[in-house]
Amino acid sequence: KKKKKKNKETMGCGTSAEAREQNKTARAIDELLKSEQNAYLNEVKLLLLGSGESGKSTIAKQMKIIHLNGFSEEERLNFRDLIHSNIIVSIKELLLAAEKFDLKVNKKLESKAQQIMNIDSLTSHEITSELGVDIGALWEDKAIKKTFERASEFQLYDSAPYFFDNIERISQRDYVPSEQDVLRSRAKTSGIIETGFEIEGVKFKLVDVGGQRSERKKWIHCFQDVTAVIFCIAMSEYDLKLSEDNTVNRMHESARLFEEICNSKWFSSVSVILFMNKSDLFREKIKRVNLNVCFEDYKGGLDYEEATNFLQKKFISLNKNFASKQIYSHITCATDTSNINFVFKAVKNIILHKALGHLTI
Repeated sequence: KKKKKKNKETMGCGTSAEAREQNKTARAIDELLKSEQNAYLNEVKLLLLGSGESGKSTIAKQMKIIHLNGFSEEERLNFRDLIHSNIIVSIKELLLAAEKFDLKVNKKLESKAQQIMNIDSLTSHEITSELGVDIGALWEDKAIKKTFERASEFQLYDSAPYFFDNIERISQRDYVPSEQDVLRSRAKTSGIIETGFEIEGVKFKLVDVGGQRSERKKWIHCFQDVTAVIFCIAMSEYDLKLSEDNTVNRMHESARLFEEICNSKWFSSVSVILFMNKSDLFREKIKRVNLNVCFEDYKGGLDYEEATNFLQKKFISLNKNFASKQIYSHITCATDTSNINFVFKAVKNIILHKALGHLTI
C-alpha cells in the first residue's frame, strides 16, 4: 500500500512539474507578445501622402496643435513673413487674372494695383497698415470679386479669401499670427518633414512628403516600416488644374495617385486611410459647380451628400484588393482642429486594432 502511495505521489509531482512548465512557457509567450506589441506600437509610422495642395501639411500642423502643446508665440511669429507673402502672391494673381479676363478695377485703385504688381513676390515684403488698406480696397472691388468667381481658371491659394477678410488685423505693426493663421498659411513642402508625438503611451511619427510631381521621387525612401498610409485628397479640387501642369485636372491626378498607392506591393499589408479633405470648401462649391465637370457619370446634381457619397465610392472602388484590404475613409476639414482631433482618434483606434490583430497567435 505504501509503495502504491509513493507511486501516486511521484505521479502527482510529475503532473505538477509539467503544469508549472506549461505555465512558464505560456507566461514567456505572453511576455514575448507584450514586448513585440510594445515594440510595434512604439514605432507607429504614419505616411502622409497626396498630390500638391491636398492639405497634408495642415494635418501635420494640427498634430502639433493637438498633441504637442501647439505653436508658441515665437513659433507663430516665424510664420508672419510667409503669411504676408501668401497675401501678396494672392492679390497679384487676382490682378493678373482680372487683366487677362479684361476686367478693370476702379480707376481710383489703378495706381495702388500697379504698386502692388511691382512688388517682388520672391523676396519677403512687410504688409504695412497702408498697404493693408489698399489690399482690402482691391478685395472689395467689383472687378476683383468677378475675377475671384472664376478662380478655377487660374492658380489661387484656398486661404486667399480668409487672409483678405482679416487684412486689417494682419497688417498691424504688432501682428502675431494666430493658430488659425498658421494653419491657413501655405508653403510648398520640399523634402521630408517628420512630426513625432505620443498618444496614451504610444509613439507616433507622422511623415509628410511634398505632393508636387517633382517631389514624388522622394516618396519611396519613406516606404519602409510604415504602419499606415494617410492619403489626402482635396474634395474641392474637382474643377481645378494642377499648378505644375495646367492641362491636368487635380481630382483626376489624385485618383490616379491613390490607385497607385493603395495597390502598391509596398502597402499590401498596410492600412490605407483616405482623408477626403477641404469638406468646408467643397460644401460651398458644390452649390454652384456640378461634380460632373470632373466625372461625367455623376448624376447627383448640386447636392453635398450625393456628391460626397459618389466621391467616396469612386475612390474606394480603385482598391483592387478589396477582399483582403479595407480602405478607411473620413471626411475632413484640415483647418478645423476639433474635426481633425475627432478623426485622428478613429485613426488611432484603427491602427491599434490592426496591431493587436497583427500580434494574435
